[in-house]
Amino acid sequence: MTQQQTSEKVETIEIRIPAKPQFLKIIRAAVGSICEISGICLDDLHNVILAVDEACSNIIKHTYGGPSDEPIRATILICQGKIEIRLRDFGKKIDIKKIKPRKLDEIRPGGLGVHFINAVMDEVEYDNQFEQGNQVKLVKYIEEK
Repeated sequence: MTQQQTSEKVETIEIRIPAKPQFLKIIRAAVGSICEISGICLDDLHNVILAVDEACSNIIKHTYGGPSDEPIRATILICQGKIEIRLRDFGKKIDIKKIKPRKLDEIRPGGLGVHFINAVMDEVEYDNQFEQGNQVKLVKYIEEK
């Protein structure tokens, strides 16, 4: 855990796991604990965990083509009034223009991850400008009590 010396106090936590479904519980548990520390309400805590789990599952499926020993790196920033989660992969580059939720009136299993992520997070930003891989940034603002 590091603390940046800026005018805004930021706590940064980094986690790195292999891109395999059985390791996603590590990120879910960490995100839940970090959300709790940040003071986020319980409903938002569960929503952030859902969004992170869906985003990581999409990384495994779409950038690595299935479970892989390649990493998913989660960088979680606790900032004043918000929590920011950056999920970085080193798989094939994604076409950001093709990331969109499927139509909800299509009755079939799966494919709702992007819809859930967009519905529960305040900001979602995809970045494929890295030499290798991609990043998705998820932001949730913390309501003042």
